[in-house]
Amino acid sequence: MNARDIAGYVKSGKLLAAETTKKTLENIHAKDSEIGAFLETFEESAMRKACQIDSKFKKGEKLGKLAGVPVAIKDNILYGSHRMTCASKTLKNYISPYTATAVQKLLDEDAVIVGRTNMDEFAMGSSTENSAFQITRNPYDKNRVPGGSSGGSAAAVAAGMVPLSLGSDTGGSVRQPAAFCGVYGLKPTYGSVSRYGLAAFASSMEQIGPFAGDIEDLKLIFSVISGRDEKDSTSLPAEKQVSPALRQIKIGVPTDKIFQDVSGEIMKAFEETLDKIKREKISVKEISLESIKFSVPAYYIIASSEASSNLARYDGTRYGFEAEGKKAFSSYSQSRGEGFSSEVKRRILLGTYALSAGYYEEYYLTAKKVKHLVRADFGKAFQEVDIILTPTTPTAAFKLGEKTNDPLSMYLSDVFTAGQSLAGICALNAPVKTGNLPCGVQFSASHFKENLLFDIVKKIWR
Repeated sequence: MNARDIAGYVKSGKLLAAETTKKTLENIHAKDSEIGAFLETFEESAMRKACQIDSKFKKGEKLGKLAGVPVAIKDNILYGSHRMTCASKTLKNYISPYTATAVQKLLDEDAVIVGRTNMDEFAMGSSTENSAFQITRNPYDKNRVPGGSSGGSAAAVAAGMVPLSLGSDTGGSVRQPAAFCGVYGLKPTYGSVSRYGLAAFASSMEQIGPFAGDIEDLKLIFSVISGRDEKDSTSLPAEKQVSPALRQIKIGVPTDKIFQDVSGEIMKAFEETLDKIKREKISVKEISLESIKFSVPAYYIIASSEASSNLARYDGTRYGFEAEGKKAFSSYSQSRGEGFSSEVKRRILLGTYALSAGYYEEYYLTAKKVKHLVRADFGKAFQEVDIILTPTTPTAAFKLGEKTNDPLSMYLSDVFTAGQSLAGICALNAPVKTGNLPCGVQFSASHFKENLLFDIVKKIWR
């Protein structure tokens, strides 16, 4: 069942929230041994919340939009009194002291949080192979990756274990796994969803974003988690979104050699989507995004620089895993050396180098200038069109281990998603099936135009 059906049945009394939660947990335990989407399920608190929902119904109290709906959350989003590790050894025993605003909004609408999902450590990766605890497999092909860094959340929805989940997207970490796993995934506009309670990686770009099995469920969960939060100074009030009539919408397709490294199966899916759009009599126009070719290097310099700063707190003294050292420096060095994986250390070193004296202007400052160019290019494009269409990824899901020794190839998985993160705009993956593996196409719109994305996808995929 989708989330809307579950909530409707619970609110009408046709289904008990406790019954739904119990079956969901049983389903997770039955399926997840082969997939590895979950790091932990929250049986006790989930059943307690479900019973509270059923009690509210019996008392005649009004139930929320997500009454009894099971939701999974990525392991970098805090849920008070529950473990949160960022899939890292350094936070292995960390218990959340408070609840993230996005999670609290779900709870306030009577959703049931059933567990935390696997991820690339500290959200650094594109395959969910960088977790300190386990790898996650693609439900469509167990020998392939589910994408990353929110691979566990995407796989949990794709495998039918939960109808909804939360991930986080910094450079594509919701959209790319959504494409690999054949589900819907949204990177909201920067500031539209509170980051309070999201473990910091690259604070100027990261956003909590949802996964769902259908577009209406995606719209529903976004309506719950979005909005201004006084606890997050970067969050903004939800703007009233007035979408143009769909027959008046113009869709832009970039022409700047952006498709030169795209696989044949992805191009086939993209062209089929274009055909659907044209059959709906929606206008398609070629546009230029000249600076998009610089988005991946600029993104990785900025994100790594911010990671270098944000992860400095995990030193074994203030936070995280502590190794035994004879002297303060050796303890600090050993704690970070043993507590972080090679990918996290690679990015910390890259970011520290980019911020260091003598290189700051050459790398970090230049990357920030590129970020402004990318934002300006998108702004110019949105003066001509309402939506920009691209593939979400250059390939379908790759095999486990295929890119672990080739970081550059892994980073290029973000070639179609990093630009939107730099610009701070919203973007949505819509699943497309090609052969035996799913893939996705990406619809991008200007700031706070999420409803426009939902509307166009509903029309094309109806």
